[in-house]
Amino acid sequence: MDLAKKITDRLNELRVNLQADGGDLEIVKIEGKKVYLSLRGACGCCPHATITLKQGLERILKDEIDPEIEIERVL
Repeated sequence: MDLAKKITDRLNELRVNLQADGGDLEIVKIEGKKVYLSLRGACGCCPHATITLKQGLERILKDEIDPEIEIERVL
């Protein structure tokens, strides 16, 4: 399984947590180990959005898939 597929599959599993809080995520693009995400709904305007991306989603992807993965937020 290629890296982009692993990242996409894992993010789709994690979306449930965001959806439970009235939000969601959109994968804008994946370039190598850089993932561009857009947060939607309640997550889009949440003051903790950066923490959600960096200390939540990015940390999980780094721990479970590849330590060099980076998430960039797309507004």
